[in-house]
Amino acid sequence: MTLSKVKCFLLDMDGTFYLGGRIIPGSLEFIRALENTGRSYLFLTNNSSHNAQFYQKRLEGMGLSVPLERILTSGSATAALIRERYAGKRAFVLGNEYLLAEFEEAGVPIDQQNPDLVVIGYDTTLDYKKMTAVCDFVRAGLPYVATHPDFNCPTETGFAPDIGAIMAFIEASTGRRPELIVGKPHAEIVNAALKRTGSTREETAMVGDRLYTDIETGLRYGMLSILVLSGETTPEMLAASQTKPDFVFDCLGEMVPLLQ
Repeated sequence: MTLSKVKCFLLDMDGTFYLGGRIIPGSLEFIRALENTGRSYLFLTNNSSHNAQFYQKRLEGMGLSVPLERILTSGSATAALIRERYAGKRAFVLGNEYLLAEFEEAGVPIDQQNPDLVVIGYDTTLDYKKMTAVCDFVRAGLPYVATHPDFNCPTETGFAPDIGAIMAFIEASTGRRPELIVGKPHAEIVNAALKRTGSTREETAMVGDRLYTDIETGLRYGMLSILVLSGETTPEMLAASQTKPDFVFDCLGEMVPLLQ
């Protein structure tokens, strides 16, 4: 498939559309090109430390007004899945106030003392007390779910340890890994995204800066895979990797002439 044939773009956010609090040059022009050519898009982020309302305000501050329906986080996808698969069960949620709000809005009971299952997200308020509690519950054998697998979160100054690093900590202490991971590159969030957009895999492209999440999502589920080198992946990392995207660009803006 060529870029001109794509009808819907699933767009990563951190490292793809912006980096930290700074929009990446060319990002707004890319969105305008999609709108001007009648294409649809959905922001699809693994970052569960914030909810859709937060990202909507962040994008507005960068000059882009987006309805909430065009933002899907791994946190909201996980909350919806927990509500369906563990109806009425109480969840211990390792996360900040945004992730807790996602679960409350989905109607999932939260119990940080006597839960029936454990959910871990990217918690920017993490401390040793929380890590001890989550390890105790995981070690006790409760069902164990993670919002996404990313090891690092790109920032303006480098990288912050993400949930993949938290999972490694928990595994070292308990010997267990999550039975279910929802975010990219896993099927649960892909299905949620396609349901939200109404598009098919064959007419959809996955765009992002990470090989093992964004690009793997496209390759694994039959979508066009587009890597941008504005975030985590460097040319050297791409050359050394066995994961090869269909297209590689320095940033979103480089695609604009190809969308006409």
